[in-house]
Amino acid sequence: MSMRRATVNDLDAVVALQRAAYAKNRPLLGVEPLPLLADYAQVFAEYEVWLAGSDGLDGVLILEPRPDDLLIWSVAVAPAAQGRRIGNTMLAFAETRARELGRTCIRLYTGQPLTFNIAWYQRQGYVHESTENMGDRVVVNLIKQL
Repeated sequence: MSMRRATVNDLDAVVALQRAAYAKNRPLLGVEPLPLLADYAQVFAEYEVWLAGSDGLDGVLILEPRPDDLLIWSVAVAPAAQGRRIGNTMLAFAETRARELGRTCIRLYTGQPLTFNIAWYQRQGYVHESTENMGDRVVVNLIKQL
C-alpha cells in the first residue's frame, strides 16, 4: 500500500471517505463526529492530508504539525477497506512523518464512547493523557512518545 500527499483535486473524495468512515460513530457519540464538522478547504490549506491505497482510496490521514508534537487530526478508513490493517499503516506513517519533522511525540483524540478506538490506539502504544469535556461531548486525548 502506498501513501501520497493529497491535492485539492482530492477534496471531494476525501470528504466522501470521511463521511463514510465516521458514519458508524454518529449514533455512539450522539453528536456529529468532530472531523465531519470541518471545512475541508480549510483543512487542505492548514494541515497535511495523506491518502492510503493500492488501487484506489482506502484511507485518509490528516496531520497537524505543531511546535511540540504532531497531532493526528483524523485517521479514517473506507468501510469496505476496514480490517486490512490500513489504519495501522497510517499510524506507522504518522510516526515516520513525526520523526521527519523532528517531533518526539504524537497526539490524537477520540470520543469517550468510542471504546473500540481507544483500545485500538492503546494497542498501538498510545496512552491516555487527559479527558476533556467539550459541552456536547467528552474527548479522550492520547499520546505516544517516539
